[in-house]
Amino acid sequence: MGEETQAGDGKVTLKRKITLFNGVGIIIGTIIGSGIFISPTGVFRETKSVAVSLIIWLACGLLSTLGALCYAELGTSISRSGGDYAYIYTAFGPLPAFLRMWIALLIIRPTTQAIVALTFGQYVVKPFFPDCKPPDDAVKLLAAVCLCVLTAVNCISVRWTMRIQDVFTSSKLLALIVIILSGIYYICIGHTENFQEPFEGQFSAGSIALAFYSGLFAFGGWNYLNFVTEELQDPYKNLPRAIWIAMPMVTIIYVMANLAYLAVISKQEMISSTAVAAIFGDRLFGGWSWMIPVFVALSTFGGVNGVLFTSARLFATGAQEGHMPGFFTLFHIDKQTPIPSLIFTCFFSLLMLTNSNVFDLINYFSQTLWLSVGASVVGMLWLRRTKPDMPRPITVHLAIPYIFLIAIACLVIIPAITNPTDTAIGLAILLSGIPVYYVCVKWKTKPYCYDALSGCVLRFLQKLCSCIYVDSPEKMSDFK
Repeated sequence: MGEETQAGDGKVTLKRKITLFNGVGIIIGTIIGSGIFISPTGVFRETKSVAVSLIIWLACGLLSTLGALCYAELGTSISRSGGDYAYIYTAFGPLPAFLRMWIALLIIRPTTQAIVALTFGQYVVKPFFPDCKPPDDAVKLLAAVCLCVLTAVNCISVRWTMRIQDVFTSSKLLALIVIILSGIYYICIGHTENFQEPFEGQFSAGSIALAFYSGLFAFGGWNYLNFVTEELQDPYKNLPRAIWIAMPMVTIIYVMANLAYLAVISKQEMISSTAVAAIFGDRLFGGWSWMIPVFVALSTFGGVNGVLFTSARLFATGAQEGHMPGFFTLFHIDKQTPIPSLIFTCFFSLLMLTNSNVFDLINYFSQTLWLSVGASVVGMLWLRRTKPDMPRPITVHLAIPYIFLIAIACLVIIPAITNPTDTAIGLAILLSGIPVYYVCVKWKTKPYCYDALSGCVLRFLQKLCSCIYVDSPEKMSDFK
C-alpha cells in the first residue's frame, strides 16, 4: 500500500490497494455518517406521520439500491475513477462532464462534508449543554477541527485513512445495533402509544419530495466506491459484491433505527429537535446517555473521512483530463496521497460552515446532486444504444434504470415548482461553468503569462508537498 507502480512508458500509476472489505467499509462508512442521526427529523417534519416516515425510509433504501445497481454496470464497464464525472464524459462528452465537476467542486462535495462535520460538532458539544441548544460558534469550530484533522490524516497515509474507515464503521454499526435493540425491547414491553393512528399526518407532494431529500441524504454514499475504482482490487467482482453486501445492511439498519426512534421519541420532540439520538439516549439509558453522542461523533468522524477521501480522487481525475487545475493531479511521491487536492477540498468545505442549518444545506444541494445522478443513468442507457459492444461485466434489467429515472424526475421537478429560489441558484451556478469551460479548458492558445504563472504554481506545489504527477492508465477518450 502506498507504493506506486511504473508503466513501461515510465509514467507513474496508482497501485490497486483497496480490498473488498475496504470497499464495503467505504460504502457503509460513508452512508452511515450524520444522516441517520439528523435526517429522521427532516423526514418526520415533512410528513408528521409515523407510518409514512417509515415507508419513505424503506423507499429511500430501495431507490438507492436501484441506483447502486445501475452504477455497478457503469462502474464495471467504465473502470475509471471519477464516478458521475467519468460516466457523463464517456456518454455525452467533455462539456457536460465539466459542468458535473463544476457543481461538485462548488456545491455537492463541500456541502456534504460541511453537513457531516457540523453534525459531528453538534453531538460533541451536546453533553456540555444538555438542556439547551449548543452555541453555533462552538459547533462550527469543532466541525472545522474535524475537517482539518482528517485532511491531515488523508495527506499522510492511505493506510491510516482506510484503518480509520474500517474502525469507525465498526463503531457506528455497534452504536446503531444498541439503538435498534433498545428500541425493540421498549416496544416489546408495551410502549406502543406512538404508533396509534400511524397514518395520521400533514403532507403534500412537495413535502414528500423534501422528505425524500432528507432520507436520501442519509443514504448518500452508495456510489462513492465508484470514485476509486482504479485503486480497487479486482473491480469487476468486488464493486458489485461490495454493493450487494452494503446496501441491504444499510437499508435494514436505517428502517429499524427509525422504528426505534419513533417508538421512544414523541411526535413533537421529533419535529422540534435535530439531535434525535441524544433524546433517545436520555430517555432510555439515564446515566449512560452520554455514550450516544460519543457514538454519533465517531460515526460522523468516519463519514467525513470517507467523503474527503473520494472527493480528492474525483478532482484528481478531472485534472488528469484537463478539466481542473493541474495541481490536482499531484500525488505525494512516497505516500501516494493527493495532498493539493485534499487541501483545496478542505478549504471549500470550511467556507460552507458559514451556514450551520443542516436542513437548508441538504435542500440546497439535493436537486443538483440528483440531476447529475440522473444524467449518469441516462448516459448508461445512451451507451447501450450507441456502443452495444462495450464490455459490460454487469448488465442490469432495463426496468431498473427506467424506474430509477422516474423517481429522480419527481425529486427534481416537484421541488423546482414548490421552491423555485434554490432551484434558480443551483441552475445559475451550473450554467456559470459554461464560460469557465470555454475560457479555461477549451481555449488552447492562452497568453504566455497565463502558462508561465500556471507553471510556477505547479512547481511551487510540487516542491512544497513533495509531489509528482500520477497518470491514469486510461483516459476518458479511451472510452469515446
